[in-house]
Amino acid sequence: MASAKHRIWGWYFFDWASQPYSTLLLTFVFAPYFAETARARYVAEGLDPVAAGAAAQSLWATGLGMASLVVALLAPLLGAVADAGGRRLVWIWGFSVFYILGSAGLWALTPDGDALVWALACFGLGFVGMEFATIFTNALLPTLGPRDRIGEISGSGFAFGYLGGVAALAVMLLFLAEGAATGRTLIGLPPAFGLDPALREGTRVVGPFTAIWYAVFMLPFFLWVREPPVPRSALRIRAAVQELRAFISGLPRRRSLAAYLGSSLLYRDALNALYGFGGVYASGVLGWSVIQIGTFGVVGAVTATVASWAGGRADRRFGPKPVIVTCILLLAVVCVLIVGTSRQSILGQPLPQDSGLPDLLFFVCGALIGGAGGALQAASRTMMARHTTPARATEAFGVYALSGKVTSFLAPLLIAIATTLSGSQRAGIAPLIVLFLAGLVLLVWVEPEGEQRAVT
Repeated sequence: MASAKHRIWGWYFFDWASQPYSTLLLTFVFAPYFAETARARYVAEGLDPVAAGAAAQSLWATGLGMASLVVALLAPLLGAVADAGGRRLVWIWGFSVFYILGSAGLWALTPDGDALVWALACFGLGFVGMEFATIFTNALLPTLGPRDRIGEISGSGFAFGYLGGVAALAVMLLFLAEGAATGRTLIGLPPAFGLDPALREGTRVVGPFTAIWYAVFMLPFFLWVREPPVPRSALRIRAAVQELRAFISGLPRRRSLAAYLGSSLLYRDALNALYGFGGVYASGVLGWSVIQIGTFGVVGAVTATVASWAGGRADRRFGPKPVIVTCILLLAVVCVLIVGTSRQSILGQPLPQDSGLPDLLFFVCGALIGGAGGALQAASRTMMARHTTPARATEAFGVYALSGKVTSFLAPLLIAIATTLSGSQRAGIAPLIVLFLAGLVLLVWVEPEGEQRAVT
């Protein structure tokens, strides 16, 4: 029987094992490679480079959007079904298979682009597996310790996860992923294990590498994490649907939970947009290279590791709500700085030609986005745990996942509209300030201690 300490550390290892899906596949390695491959394929089919780039981005966005829609539609129902049956680990096992198979299948995307649709389907399968496994793992959080330690445990888990993402990214960039032009890794070596740079095997191996990473580092989770003894029964889908319907219909009577779900919907959407558009902004406004953008990402991940850990300690002492408020304010300030920064000026103050101050300031912004974003996500998980009970946690985190996906189009759409109307990539970031502040306003109705009663 694993001790309570081992159980907590086992739970931490899920974040370490699963983070590379976001770091390596969704952001820094596979997504750019997919876009590059799709663009080259469309150019070969006769499109001009600009139209080919737009078509590639559209294809990626469509695949990601469809996978997110699946998560949004099924997450609350699966949570209710799992709670009704009293089992969560079996679901984590099942969705881990999705994660591993989907990741491993990305190897098939060769530079000729023949497997674009297959790769997109595999990515979607792994993405769904990662998101659903996260929901069921988050639902174990209220059972890991006393109420006053939940925030510390959540923050430490996020910190450990970000550290895993940085470690996996370092391995890929230093020893495996080759540059398209040079065929060499970041430190000038050919890809390890004899992988062929001409076939982009050093980059394509990111899928199998992510799958192996997950399979290996989930072992402590499955060895040490055990569910508390609860009554178990067969799947009762009809009863689960009725309970879910009652949960959602009861939200108007649960002011704190309803306000929190609405608030987190807005500020998490804005945060995800900052993550998604930071590199695009750095490339378009500051003219950064891929190496600079990658370094920017590492800086953000490192500060997220430290801030998530520190935020967990602050959460334990002050509660999650002050941490959330502080992080939202910091991120709103970051957005103001981004909107006000260009090569020529900062907040209206002109700069000397070739000044490095915009680069330095944007690195600071990246550190703040990583730090405040990491602490915000950890405290948000704690706040959700304070609005549920261990017996109904999967259903609650399923609805939480729904709130995080149902408007995932909002921030990108607002950025697109603002950019088009203003003709400025900088001004296009301005709507995120509104989303952060709107989320902050809704927090007024959120009780710092959450709900003390059971979910009904």
